[in-house]
Amino acid sequence: MSSSDLTASGLPDSDPARPGPAGADLTTGRLVLRPWTSGEIAAVLSGDRLAHWADDFPAEGDRAIAGFVAGNPSALGEHGQRLIIERSTGLVVGAVGLFWPPADGAVEFGYGVVPSRRGRGYATEAARAIVAFALTAPGVDRVVATVEPSNPASVRVLEKAGLRLAGTGETLATYSTA
Repeated sequence: MSSSDLTASGLPDSDPARPGPAGADLTTGRLVLRPWTSGEIAAVLSGDRLAHWADDFPAEGDRAIAGFVAGNPSALGEHGQRLIIERSTGLVVGAVGLFWPPADGAVEFGYGVVPSRRGRGYATEAARAIVAFALTAPGVDRVVATVEPSNPASVRVLEKAGLRLAGTGETLATYSTA
C-alpha cells in the first residue's frame, strides 16, 4: 500500500470534543484508522463499555495505550495513536499508532487487534497504512517496531508491512523500514 492509497474517511465527527486535525482518519480497504476521542480514553480507563466497540475491546494493550495517551495529550495529534475500526461493522477492533516525535529520523509504531478479529489480516492492513503514512511525515526516513521473537504472528505482520530485522536484544527484536 502506498501513501496514495490513503484517504480521508469522510466519516462524520460524532464527538465535538474529538482531538486531532480534520481529515486525520486513514482509510484502507476494510479499516478506518482514526484518533481516539477523549470520551473513548476515559471509558477505557474507567472500565466502561461503549456500544461501538467489539465485545473484546479493549484488550490489555489498548488499556496501556489509553493510559499513555491520557498522560501524553500530544499522542492524540495527526501523528499519534489511532483506533482500528472495522468498516463493515463500524466496531473498534484494536489500536495502532506512532510514538511521536521521530528521533534521528525514525519513528516507532505499535498495534494490536482484539482476539475476535485476529487471523483476518487486519493487523497487517493497519500496519501497512500507518507505515506508509509515517513515511510521508516531516522528519521521518524510517519506521521501526519492536517485537518478541517468540511471537511469529507479529513478526509476519511487521515483515508484510515492509519492515526487516534490524537487530536483536535479550527479549526484543527491532524491525525497520531501512
